[in-house]
Amino acid sequence: MRVAVIGAGIIGITTAYELAVDGHEVTVFERRGTAAEETSFTNAGIVAPGYVTPWAAPGAPGKVLSQLFNHHAPVKLSLPLSRGELAWMLAWFRACKLETYLTNRSRMQRLAFYSRERLHKLTAELQLEYERSTGYMVLLRAEKDSQLIQIGLQALQDAGVAFKKINADEVRQIEPALNPDTNFLGAVLLPDDEAANCRQFTLLLKNEAQRMGVTFEFNTTVAHLDSAQATRILIAGENSPRTFDRVVMCAGLASAQLLRPLGLKIPLIAVYGYSLSAPIGEPLNAPRSALMDERYQVAISRLGNRVRVAGSAEIGGSLESRHAASIQTLYKVLRDWFPGAIQHANLGTNVQVWKGARPMLPDGPPIIGDSGLPGLWLNLGHGSSGWALSCGSARALADLMAGKSADIDMEGLDISRLG
Repeated sequence: MRVAVIGAGIIGITTAYELAVDGHEVTVFERRGTAAEETSFTNAGIVAPGYVTPWAAPGAPGKVLSQLFNHHAPVKLSLPLSRGELAWMLAWFRACKLETYLTNRSRMQRLAFYSRERLHKLTAELQLEYERSTGYMVLLRAEKDSQLIQIGLQALQDAGVAFKKINADEVRQIEPALNPDTNFLGAVLLPDDEAANCRQFTLLLKNEAQRMGVTFEFNTTVAHLDSAQATRILIAGENSPRTFDRVVMCAGLASAQLLRPLGLKIPLIAVYGYSLSAPIGEPLNAPRSALMDERYQVAISRLGNRVRVAGSAEIGGSLESRHAASIQTLYKVLRDWFPGAIQHANLGTNVQVWKGARPMLPDGPPIIGDSGLPGLWLNLGHGSSGWALSCGSARALADLMAGKSADIDMEGLDISRLG
């Protein structure tokens, strides 16, 4: 079949590759000049399936409200909020019920474990070499942080995830560069998890897809889909639509705008996140792998000769407006744990500051599968877990499009969940 994939982030590239594996003639349309230029550009890089959970969780609204006016709050609101953002927050609040949370967590985690398995298989089969580091620790500053993660630890245990609670001395043995002046309780060690460079993987897989015959059209904006026939695509600047047998929507936040005229109202909003990336000044002063500061929800990752600090969740505002406090929080967390990781001389010139829009659904899991409109398929709404869910989502979608059952239970991961 002739298939169009809209979007060339990690979701679009993995989707295009898997469809090419199945023998389809694939064309990818991307408004940017190359792949992985938006949400996939400089994310934290964490691949930790056991920690892939919905943001809509019991107690989350109270936690957000209690910290809302804290300078270093993990979640920030940029007022005024749009009607769509307010509606999203109401739906998010309703999804915080325990039963709903447990159901959605189960959906996300089975997809995440399957996705990691597929990621490792692709990496081995294609001999892909990209920045990776094994092991992941969740740092606990005080007993309060330890208490707050008990529900999460139970979830890890239920899922059969290998983890171990360790004290501060044991943490320092694993990460000897940790700031000796920072007192903390300990950490949760997840030895099977990892950090890996999402953008490098995306670009390598894009090259493999090209070798298999996938056509990429960059700097190409999809203006709209034909409301009478969704497999007819009009490209901005062209007079005649292009017709395909199937179209797969993987355009992140833009997906909702393209789908709305077709009668598909997908409650996607941008939840913005930030990251800092810089060359490591002295390797002995840098982390060896990946860590998460539980209190501030900020990740520190070792990616080759660079360190990346990523976090924050900002609702409202725009890509162009940067919240100074969010960036200051990233620097604070890095100084607290690894003050010597980046040379002071590098702070002004060599630090890459990035803000990206995570396309998030209010209840957590993505939407994967048939849209209900003839020929139109969806692979979207992965939010902050796109890297951790991408390879499994793409393989599952390709199987479903071929009329086969996916290798995992896809209950609750299709558009019917939205009612």
